Amino acid sequence: MKALGRHLIAEFYDCKPDILDNVVQIEKHMNQAALKAGAAIVNSTFHKFAPYGVSGVIVISESHLTIHTWPEYGYAAVDLFTCGDEVDPWKAFEYLKEELGARRTSVAEHLRGVYQEIGIPESSPHKFAPVAG
Repeated sequence: MKALGRHLIAEFYDCKPDILDNVVQIEKHMNQAALKAGAAIVNSTFHKFAPYGVSGVIVISESHLTIHTWPEYGYAAVDLFTCGDEVDPWKAFEYLKEELGARRTSVAEHLRGVYQEIGIPESSPHKFAPVAG
């Protein structure tokens, strides 16, 4: 089934609390995850909460990557939404799994913009072409 994008909804459990609470490390790892996936980074913003936790988003030409951490529980919620055939969100997932030190994960992949549901013919030569701006 062809679709415009793939969206991974990921849960990372039993992660390293010191990393989950470090905004500089989280931003570095999220940017690297985007690059590992083959994405083009447009912008990013991250915030450190008090007393702990980090939230952030990487805007990529092909969509976005987001993270929300709960270091006190060793948990991170991550969305990896990519469009086009050139970017692989699973590469970002595997990279983050290792860098966050997750002992267990749960992940679901959702197709976004399924051709059949939109009315795009499966044989369409349509390729996602992000507009740089």
